[in-house]
Order: sequence, then structure tokens, then C-alpha cells
Amino acid sequence: MISKAIRLARVGSGSELAAALLLGLGFPCIMVAAVIPNLWFFAAAAFVTYAADQYLHHCGSYLINRLAAVRAGLSIRFLVRQLLLVLLLSRMGYGEATLFYVTVACLLAFYGLQAPQSAMVTLIRLRRKLPVVTRNIDLGDVAIGDAPPRLLMNRPAEKMLHLDLFGLVGVLVAIEAGTDVFAYAGLALMLALAVLYLAALLPYARPSRLVPPDTKVLAAVDAWLGTYRPTVILYFSGSKDSAYQVNMWLETMAQLGGRPLIFLRERNIVPQLAMTSVPVLCVPGGVHLMNMDLSSVRVALYAANVGKNIHMLRVPTMKHVFIGHGDSDKLASVNPYSKVYDEVWTAGKAGRDRYALADVGVRDEDIVEVGRPQLASIKPWTGAPKNPIPTVLYAPTWEGWDDNPGNTSLLLAGENIVRRLLTAEQPVRLLYKPHPFTGTRSARAGAVHARVTAMIEQAAAERATDPRWAKDRDALRAGQADARAEMARIEVRLSQLAGSSQNERDEAELSRDSMVAPETEVETAKLRDEWNDAYWRSTGWWEHKVITGPEPRLYDCFNESDAMVSDISSVVSDFIASGKPYAVTDSAGMGAEEFQRQNTAVRAAVILSNSATELDALLAAVTDPAADPLEEARRELKQYLLGPDEPTSLEQFDSAVEELAAKAEARNIGVARSLGEPVGG
Repeated sequence: MISKAIRLARVGSGSELAAALLLGLGFPCIMVAAVIPNLWFFAAAAFVTYAADQYLHHCGSYLINRLAAVRAGLSIRFLVRQLLLVLLLSRMGYGEATLFYVTVACLLAFYGLQAPQSAMVTLIRLRRKLPVVTRNIDLGDVAIGDAPPRLLMNRPAEKMLHLDLFGLVGVLVAIEAGTDVFAYAGLALMLALAVLYLAALLPYARPSRLVPPDTKVLAAVDAWLGTYRPTVILYFSGSKDSAYQVNMWLETMAQLGGRPLIFLRERNIVPQLAMTSVPVLCVPGGVHLMNMDLSSVRVALYAANVGKNIHMLRVPTMKHVFIGHGDSDKLASVNPYSKVYDEVWTAGKAGRDRYALADVGVRDEDIVEVGRPQLASIKPWTGAPKNPIPTVLYAPTWEGWDDNPGNTSLLLAGENIVRRLLTAEQPVRLLYKPHPFTGTRSARAGAVHARVTAMIEQAAAERATDPRWAKDRDALRAGQADARAEMARIEVRLSQLAGSSQNERDEAELSRDSMVAPETEVETAKLRDEWNDAYWRSTGWWEHKVITGPEPRLYDCFNESDAMVSDISSVVSDFIASGKPYAVTDSAGMGAEEFQRQNTAVRAAVILSNSATELDALLAAVTDPAADPLEEARRELKQYLLGPDEPTSLEQFDSAVEELAAKAEARNIGVARSLGEPVGG
């Protein structure tokens, strides 16, 4: 019942629902207390609404926006509470007293101070908003002052409005004590703090603390482009939740020859970027992009098929390549949109064959096999479990944009898979790492995810007291404590490298100052590897884990696991690089033969039905090489999907960039000659 109410109210937790109910009931109680009148009832109800309001804002509740939509927004709620305080004064016999008039006057003055405070905050935010966002780009010619302290700019309306608490407390204490001085002190403090807030904002509204006009900023960016002269760009547009699609290419871009540039279209992607020393330029406005001088760029790489790609695809002086964000048998991997690019790069021959079978207009001569540079960190299988009991990774993909039962195993098979792994006759350790989009579209998928998480956490708690591993727990306890201490030390250092004060700085200041040296990037990568190693040492090799955050990374989970269960997605193709046994769920019920015919990546997989009864075959393959009939098939499939091991994928990718850049240059020279224009370098 409670969970249904939570879903209907679109809140994230029971405590959030409780706070919403208290807020909804609190205001009628304040009104009743004012009318009766009852001082203590009024005080209790008022403070309940203050606390509930603060909690809902703190957790970013969806209800806050809904309240504003029905004319019960933040300012209205505070104003109503102040009006009810005035009503309480009147009902308690203060209607003709000096205290009544002073309270009304002070509340009106306080209300009047809110307008300039709000206007000043809005002015500062608007005038400190750059037309672009950058990282690792020198904007020294643009005078950008320091950002205002976060204390002043973070949730300013709430901070200003909550100052009325001093006045309310003062008036209530004055009524109870029968001494007006308490009310005057509280009201004076309320107004003084409001004026002080305004005074603190004033210095940051000066022109020297704001940013120059857009024209000057864009001119500085063009000057930098003219000096740096990027040759290859990674172009990306998407939601903040899709930042992983660009993050997976950052290391590859850093290792390319030429002069790479990360080109983004949405501001909210920039804070989600992993550390990189490659210059990053985010240009939200299409007109600004079209006016930029990108004449030095010869190759543009696209990680996603999105509408905003058209803004760059219009530029004829560069060659355009779809590289995607994974290799899989999903329909998205053979999107007809792909034919707008000059070339489509796939990992191996499987990608080429997919386009041929799909017949969506992508010509075979426009497909180039370049491998998957990101997979270099995946360690090959040794042929035996890494620990005394095998570790199985369950990494389902998300529910997708429609209700196709083949999108994810989580809905129909997830609980069966998890239950069978948790109760396997020969014990295994389960790692559960769902897709970051899980539950974002389908409430049903979110509910299954919650149940699966609860099952695993309960099983983990039971194992924590299981006598079978008591001796190992005792032996590893000291080492685990050392590992956790090492993780804490590494996190401190990573925070230092990232800039511990980044949360205190706004977009403009970060664009001005964010410069990552290549050696910092190298140290960060080394520390992340060390953190990952310490993470696994901090847990017992028998402990089940639910991993929903960015760390440990998916490939780290690959390396820790001995087998994997997943769905039709790039996760399967990537895991094949390890050579380890894996299973894929036929959630749509096609049947093993048809499932394998339609999906290349499952040709060497144990095929699971929604009941997951076939998991025994996967577990047997992990523990006994003689019971692994698919080993050779996995080896052959790896080459078919991901290409040869030599030359390395990075070398293949870099060569493909160079060859395409040469084609772009030849095209530009040819066009210039045909137009009778001079051919420059």
C-alpha cells in the first residue's frame, strides 16, 4: 500500500511521502490554531511545515515542482504562514496593539526585500553564463571574475525566505512571555539578515565580477581554435544520463595523433565528463556553432545518432564517421540514420555483416573495421575461477524506449536468474550491475530492480554470518581494513586532483581555470586502478554485491568475474573480449536456434529461458574446463565481433583517422582547384 502511494505521488521514498503529507496537513492545522486561537498548537504545526518543506527541498522532491504548478509554490507557502501569524495576533487580542502593527510592517518590509534579492541573484546567474563551456582551453583574454560563494547562490530563495523564522519565533515568544521586546528583536534580526544578504550579493553584481558579452567570449574561442587548429573532434549530444557514451571514448581521443577536441552540445554533460587532458568545447547554440571556424578539422567522430548531429554534418570540409558507443545486435546498431555519415566504423566483421543484413542504405565500402580500443583493459580468462568459489556477474541492460520483451531480461527473468545463482548447489558469488538507465522509463523495471537488490542484500547479510566462511573472514579482516584505508587515501588524492573546491565554483570560473595536465590524467588513471584493486580486497571473495554507481567500472567487474549473464547489448560483445563463459537470456522466447540466428553475439553463449534453468550449464563451464563445449566458439566469435588482436585496436583506429583525414584534405584541395581558389596548407 505504501509502495503504491509512493509511486502515485512520484516520490522517491517513504520519508519523502511522509514529509509531503506533513506539509499538506500542517497548513490547515496552522489555520485552525490561529482561528481557535492556540499558541502552542500554532507553533508546533508551523515548525512541522518548516521541517517538511526543508526536507523536500533538500532531497529535490518532484512534489516541489508540482506545488508550484498549483499556485502553492515556495513563496506562497511562506506568505500564507506569515498571514496566519498576523491572524493569530489578531485573534489573541493584539489587533490594536503596537506589536500587531510592527509585525505587519516588518513582514511587508521583509517581503519587499525579497524582490531585489531575487533580481540580483538572477542577474548574477544570467550575466555569468557563458555562450560556451570549456575545459583545457585557455580563455585568458576573457576577463572572468571569481564566482560568488556557493553559500550565497545555492538555493537562495529558500535561504532568504527561511529568515522569517527569526521573526516568527520572536513573535510567538513575545505572546507567551507577554513582553514585546522578544518580537521586536526577532523581527529586527530577520530584516537585518535580509539586508546583509543583499549587501553580500552586491559586490558580485559589479561588471568586473560578471562575464564579458557573448561576442567577446566567442571571439576568444575562435582565436583559440585558430591557434590550436583541431584536426579530429569527438562530437556528442545527449542527456546527462548518457554521458557514459562519450566518457568511453575519452582515453582513445587522448591517445590519437593529431590535435583532438571533444565537442559537446549540452551544458549538463560537462560536469559528468571523466577527467581528460583533451580540450573540451561545449557549444549549446546552433547558431554559435555554425559561425565557428572549424576549417582545420578533417574528421568528426559521432558516438550517438541524435538530431543535433545535423549541425556538424552540414560542414563539408570534414569527413563524418559514426563510431557509436558499443557493439551489439540491437536494432540501434544498424540505424538507417547511419547512412548520413561518410563512413561507419565497426569493431569487426560482425558489424559489417549486420549492416548488410539490415539493408538500411549503408554501403559496404563505407564500413571500416577498427576494433574496440576501450577493451584493452579487459583481462583474458585463465581457464579457472579466480577465487575458491566462482564469481558470476549479472549485468542486464535497461528496458529501452518501448515494451519489447526482448529489451531486458530483468522484467521476466531477472528474479529467476538471481534466485538460482543465490541458491546454486555449489556456492557462487553474485555481482549485480544493472544499466544506469534501469527504471528511468518503466516503473515496472524499477520495481523489479528494487526486488532483485533486496534479494541480493538479504543473501549477502546471511553470508556475513555463514559459518562456512568464518575462518576466511577472520583471516582477511586485517587486510580488508587496510584496503578500506587505502581506498580512503586514494579518494582524498583523487579529490585533490579533481579540485576539491569545484562545487564552490560556477560554470564560468571552471571554464576559466579547468586545465588538466597530461601527467595529472595519467596519475588519476593509475589511482583509479589502485582504488579498484583495493575495493575488491576490501570485500570477501564470497560476498554478494550490488553495484549501481560508476565505481567499480563495468570492465573492472568483468575482470573480477568468472562468468556473466546479460542481454542483447554491447555488454555481451565487450565481455567476449575476456574469453570467459557467458549466458544471454532469450526474454522474447524466440527459441535457442532463432535467437542465435538473429543475434551474432549469442552464438557462443549459454542461452537462458526466462525460467533460467539453463544456468547449471554456465556454472559447470566455469568450474570444469571439460564441461565447457563453447570455448573454441568463443575464441572464433571474439575475432569475428572485435577483430584481430594485432595490430592493436588503438593502432587500427588511429590509422583509420589518418586515412580519412587524408581523404578530407584531398577533397578540399579538389574543390578549391575547381573553384579557382588558391590551395593553402
